[in-house]
Amino acid sequence: MTIHEDAHAVLLPAFDTLILSDATRRFLDRGGVSILLGESRAEYVARRMSSARRASESAEAFRRISDEARARSGVLLTAVDQEPVGICRLEGLVPSFPTAKSLCDISTENMRAISQQVAVAARSMGVNVFLAPIADALDGTNSWLEGRTFSADPIEIARVISAYVDGVQQGGVAATLKHFPGFRSITGDPATDASAISQTSLSALEAGLEPFRAAIAAGVEMVMVGPAPVVALDPARAALRSPIVVKKLTEELGFSGVVMADDLDGQATLRGDSVEQTAIDALKAGCDFLLLADIGDQLNRVAQAIVQATDTGLISRNTLEASAEKVRRLAERYSTGIVG
Repeated sequence: MTIHEDAHAVLLPAFDTLILSDATRRFLDRGGVSILLGESRAEYVARRMSSARRASESAEAFRRISDEARARSGVLLTAVDQEPVGICRLEGLVPSFPTAKSLCDISTENMRAISQQVAVAARSMGVNVFLAPIADALDGTNSWLEGRTFSADPIEIARVISAYVDGVQQGGVAATLKHFPGFRSITGDPATDASAISQTSLSALEAGLEPFRAAIAAGVEMVMVGPAPVVALDPARAALRSPIVVKKLTEELGFSGVVMADDLDGQATLRGDSVEQTAIDALKAGCDFLLLADIGDQLNRVAQAIVQATDTGLISRNTLEASAEKVRRLAERYSTGIVG
């Protein structure tokens, strides 16, 4: 593969319609192997899809866009947010998860079975990646994750989300654990508040790692690194831009799958820098797969910045190649249905 193809393979473009933009078509033609079928900001905040969306979208529409994208890329990761509690992009189109209250009482076997049913239904629509489950065990103020979790007990979270991971991946959908290293509290919404930080103490942070350890042991395919600084580990950089944070995941917790960076263009992630610089920092920190919005020419600008950074030695060619290959291998496995 060429350096240009590798630079596109490590990007995950997000958009909130079931229509491929010209920019995303070019992205797929140039080596991209993924799309994120997202939701509007209003839906994200409301934690549910709008009535208009639920009335207008169909399983066939999801199949069509996945087929169109795959025809360009050859293999494809089609991702959605499908959280056990919170944001369910396929609301009304796949079986529902139990309520937050019910999840605290559900057996591991039942959670695994329900999760597999959801995944099988999603896969029949062309979706093969869930950006879920959420592993953060909240213990303080957190407007960002409010309404998206079901327990504050790390042990209980670990039990339920491990069953989720096992179930959805048995159903042919790759799970994405988020948001490492665990945002137990945060001062604001990182999407809109440039000063948002997690001030959780190191001891509390360590206590909250159990869900991450359990899901990694269950074989989760991807782990998403969070969008804001975690003061106990690296107060100067957003987690996804921090080699300290990523090494904790890959070296201390032993995760060897795809490391995904949360939204590159969140305000707490950027902190006044460009999206291009943020992408370069994320790759240098050890992230393999970078989530960003399909806005204007942003996909092309970021891909070109990665190519230039590799040409000048700012990013190792071997590093970029290895990350791109990890993403492509995952796409190959989940496109063919040969998983496990």
